[in-house]
Amino acid sequence: MIRPSVKEKLHPRNRFRAGYDFERLIARSPALAAFVAPNAHGNASIDYANPKAVKALNQALLESAYGLKGWDVPPGYLCPPIPGRSDYVHHLADLLGTGEEAAAARRTPVTVLDIGMGANCIYPLIGASEHGWRFVGSEIDPVALSWARRLVAANPAVAHLIECRLQSSSLECFKGVIKTGETFDLSMCNPPFHASAEAAAEGSRRKRRNLGGKGRGASGLNFGGTAGELWCDGGELAFVRRMIAQSAERPALCRWFTTLVSKSTHLPRLHQSLREVGATEVRTIEMAQGQKQSRILAWTFTRG
Repeated sequence: MIRPSVKEKLHPRNRFRAGYDFERLIARSPALAAFVAPNAHGNASIDYANPKAVKALNQALLESAYGLKGWDVPPGYLCPPIPGRSDYVHHLADLLGTGEEAAAARRTPVTVLDIGMGANCIYPLIGASEHGWRFVGSEIDPVALSWARRLVAANPAVAHLIECRLQSSSLECFKGVIKTGETFDLSMCNPPFHASAEAAAEGSRRKRRNLGGKGRGASGLNFGGTAGELWCDGGELAFVRRMIAQSAERPALCRWFTTLVSKSTHLPRLHQSLREVGATEVRTIEMAQGQKQSRILAWTFTRG
């Protein structure tokens, strides 16, 4: 039997922390079998530089762990790593104090705003399946929005928990999406990391070098990603600082505002921005998946 590799850096409740049971995954998703082989350490694995292999693994993981069927992304759109996305959800459950046992979050109605949910709709699908949370997902790309709605409709067990809304302005995080009187327990966001198309291309080349340069050519990105998903003017720092400023304009909108921050060097300036707008509490939650380091920046304007 080919041994699974343990992913010890993931959240303790992450369903994928013990590694992938490829025999069970293949039994649920036979198409995955074509991509699985022993790696250099004798563990079952796939070629993570191969976008078809990554997509097949995602489909198998989502069906096996959450019962989600028909998951896919349009050509060229972001194909997210499922364990890391699941980790964000688990850490948010801890932030709300609902993470001690799996059933706790289900007993407490939780509403979440996903800013820029993407065509993959991954956070709403996982959060609704794992915890029974209700989601509003915003998206500026009509193609991505339509695709996300299709994924939701394909999974009736969670479809009633997820609403997908069009955001008409790339400069707004909340305005134009939120309805009058609407509030949320959480907001979450995976912002575009890069400041330009050139920087995004270099980041993809660097990722391919780290993966050993295997798989498709330079244009065949293993995780994909469109312009809006990968980069924006000013990059991650400008995007998150804009989100912070807009959150201060409606501080009661969310109990906790949160976002991923890819670069730790951005944290001092982001913390300064949060001090300037009067956030009452700020937390930085470290996350890791393999060699990739990331963190969640969370802030609130409430007291007690």
